[in-house]
Amino acid sequence: MSNPYARIARDGLWDNNVVFAQSLALCPLLAVTGTATNGLGLGLASVFVMVTAGVLVSLLRGIITPQVRIPVFVLIIAVLVTLVDLGMNAWLHDLHKVLGLFIPLIVTNCAILGRAESFASRQPVARAAFDGLMMGAGFTLVLVLLGAVREIIGSGTLFQGAGLMLGEAMSFLELTLIPDYRGFLLAILPPGGFIALGFILAGKRVLDARADRRAARALDGAAPAA
Repeated sequence: MSNPYARIARDGLWDNNVVFAQSLALCPLLAVTGTATNGLGLGLASVFVMVTAGVLVSLLRGIITPQVRIPVFVLIIAVLVTLVDLGMNAWLHDLHKVLGLFIPLIVTNCAILGRAESFASRQPVARAAFDGLMMGAGFTLVLVLLGAVREIIGSGTLFQGAGLMLGEAMSFLELTLIPDYRGFLLAILPPGGFIALGFILAGKRVLDARADRRAARALDGAAPAA
């Protein structure tokens, strides 16, 4: 794949996904994804931090000395998370109450610091910003997917409370998929999160294995022709 941006996008969304490949940020992933709305809210906050941190680290990479780079990266991330926390408390207060402690804990997300150290500090601004966007989008994808699975099984709804938590403009997302559904409490509780995540990870493994087999067959078919 010669296009570097295509490679970055595939890494962030699939091959090197924060959850699928790196198994990072599992604590907030399992704790807040009782609904897809919660997952989307935390995911968007993470995207903002990852993109902005990547841009700032890339801009400052020629100024920050190697001896202090990690503390400086952590400080940059902490400032951004503080801004997100204050902003959500001011404008998305209901969502802020639901996510609670897990917004400040974005600072401890190893994926953000890891990308700042391994990628943004070595790349130009455009690539660093795109990498942060794709890594954040991949994390948001898993958050929303896991939240949707748990919410549908647990209560028969999708994006419940989106209008209240994300603003009236997002109320169109609210759906009742199974009317008069009594719910399945286990899906919303933490054990249900572990079970659902296990099935999602297993599904990714199956898809990857099928893709590898198709690629192998294509190579075998191309060899005699060559």
